[in-house]
Amino acid sequence: MGRLLIVAPGPTANGDLHLGHLAGPFLSADVCARYARASGRDTLFGTGVHFTQNYIVTTARRLGEQPEQLRLRAAEQVEATLAAAGIEPDGFVRFDERYVKTVRRFFERLHAEGQLRLRPMTFPYLPATGEFLTDAYVSGSCPVCLGEGCAGLCENCGHWIASGELIGPTSTQHPELAVELREREVLVLPLEEHRAALAAYFDRLAPTMRPRLAQLVEELMAAPLPDYPITLPIDWGIPAPFAETPGQVLYSDTETIAWSLHAIALAAEARGEVPGDHERYWTAQAAPEVVYFFGSDASFAFALAGTAMLLALGGLALPAHFVTNEFYELDSDKFSTSRGHVVTGRAT
Repeated sequence: MGRLLIVAPGPTANGDLHLGHLAGPFLSADVCARYARASGRDTLFGTGVHFTQNYIVTTARRLGEQPEQLRLRAAEQVEATLAAAGIEPDGFVRFDERYVKTVRRFFERLHAEGQLRLRPMTFPYLPATGEFLTDAYVSGSCPVCLGEGCAGLCENCGHWIASGELIGPTSTQHPELAVELREREVLVLPLEEHRAALAAYFDRLAPTMRPRLAQLVEELMAAPLPDYPITLPIDWGIPAPFAETPGQVLYSDTETIAWSLHAIALAAEARGEVPGDHERYWTAQAAPEVVYFFGSDASFAFALAGTAMLLALGGLALPAHFVTNEFYELDSDKFSTSRGHVVTGRAT
């Protein structure tokens, strides 16, 4: 058997880990890694924190601090909470120049291989401030389930919702200002072009997928798959390295695979391996068994869009398992650091 690569995707760097994080993906990933090693399996376990989502900006505003300060403090808290719970990842992703280079290099490769397309997308726009609104910057009703929330990954139904598809979009930071819809050209990964390969892949995974993930995949594959934006016309995030999209940033939710590759490279180095190409641990030739542990709301980003990116690049191993967890709830709503109503994993 090839090496086992375990990835527990990092939470948004806008606060400490809560009990939902710990009792779900992090504890499960740690148990899996310990069991595999006790059985003699060569295993790498990577996790960390995600630093580029604009939920950091909105949470920082609510808390009255700077986004940079919040994401650095959150990373320290998450690492301390994992240690307090006895969870010991090999690699822990932080926001530094090496991470930025890894992400940019990943998307530059996708671009160089002709996998990205320049297409117009519609975004909510604030004429009063000149800002486009995406993800945490805009809220409304999901066109799939009608649940209230922000753009991006819908926490109610799991579908990915483009900002311009929200029903009744409102600025979360300036709710008093009028919103209109405007088009802007962005680079996208056309997921529909990978439909056949994705369908075959999920057919193979069907026996091990948990019900929520299986249902989501069935719903998504029953309709045309979206153009998934790689760049966005906002200013929070890693600057996009493409001439076609000046002034734009890389969409944080598309960093899933680059983040995972980086986490595993850090894990390998922490266990004594010589630093090198961040993709070498994931090559199909190396034949690793890749297992993800994450909350069900991340299923689209990692299972569908992430797999499509791997298929687009070619030569890299596809995940063997996605272990998804349901939400912990507080007052009939999910634990959410962004909403400020969590039970943290340690005394503060």
